[in-house]
Amino acid sequence: MPLPDQPAHGLKMLGRVASSLFWMSRYIERAENIARLCEAGFRISLTPSIGGGHKEEWLSTLQSAGVIDGYKDAYDEVTGESAINYLLFDERNHSSVRSSLTAARTNARIVRTKLTRDMWETLNDTWMGMQAVSPHQMTNARLPDFLDWIRERTAQFRGALLGTILRDEGYYFCQFGAFMERADNTARILDVKYYVLLPDHQSVGGPIDNYQWETILRAVSAHRSYRHVFHEDYKPWRIAEFVILRPEMPRSLRFCYDWLNVTAEGITEIYGEERPTAELIRSTHRLLKHSDMGAIFQNGLHEFLTDFIDRNNRVTTGLASDFYFNPTA
Repeated sequence: MPLPDQPAHGLKMLGRVASSLFWMSRYIERAENIARLCEAGFRISLTPSIGGGHKEEWLSTLQSAGVIDGYKDAYDEVTGESAINYLLFDERNHSSVRSSLTAARTNARIVRTKLTRDMWETLNDTWMGMQAVSPHQMTNARLPDFLDWIRERTAQFRGALLGTILRDEGYYFCQFGAFMERADNTARILDVKYYVLLPDHQSVGGPIDNYQWETILRAVSAHRSYRHVFHEDYKPWRIAEFVILRPEMPRSLRFCYDWLNVTAEGITEIYGEERPTAELIRSTHRLLKHSDMGAIFQNGLHEFLTDFIDRNNRVTTGLASDFYFNPTA
């Protein structure tokens, strides 16, 4: 149904533009997240004596990325080489870095006139650079530098976006995409890795090798900042608090919803009325703002994260309904 003061044709065009900006930004964020997951998996795979060895770590990495079913359809067993190829290059995996950058560029081309030159050139150059890399060239020696390159290029795109784009509805749809993806990624990493890393005989919050907990923090680029905040060794409950509730941690669930709440308010101001999904964003923001880890552990960390992931998915569906764009990648 069109807005009262806009023609149906204009609203249809707006929906396509909103969809492309949302998914362009979300795919860029996904490419970076997958690179970070690969780095964490690669680091712990170099120490196979810890926590069940490299096979278990790559299995949990694929689970965290949400691609384990597709991987099993493509490969007979879990190996480091196959996992890296599937996560970085395999176009059968729609969440691989190569697939994500291609999807981001495709969406960017649709809304080329809505992007600044810096945004387009950064994204296009990154896509071309990715196309030039052959999976067969990716040795263990080259992998760390290549993952650094992916992170640097996605950070450059984010800098171009924040530094050059108008603060209009296009900016807000880009922010929706980035922070929706980041929140989903952080929640899934914690939910999968937290329980994979706990030995069968240990309860949640029990002692475990620090290096394994560090992989969770590395996957969300927080292993150094954790020390600045807590000044203590890695502790499971502190790690959970850091990536769920701490507002100063840029990849925490709380930080993401601080920005999603601001973004929803910005869209409301532009359109002159609040859309239904704004209340779901606001209620999720309140949940994260007023929760504490004691209550979360008492009620179940897995249950909390499962509920959050469902809420986050409903926000995507709601935004698509509110603004007439594609709810799926």
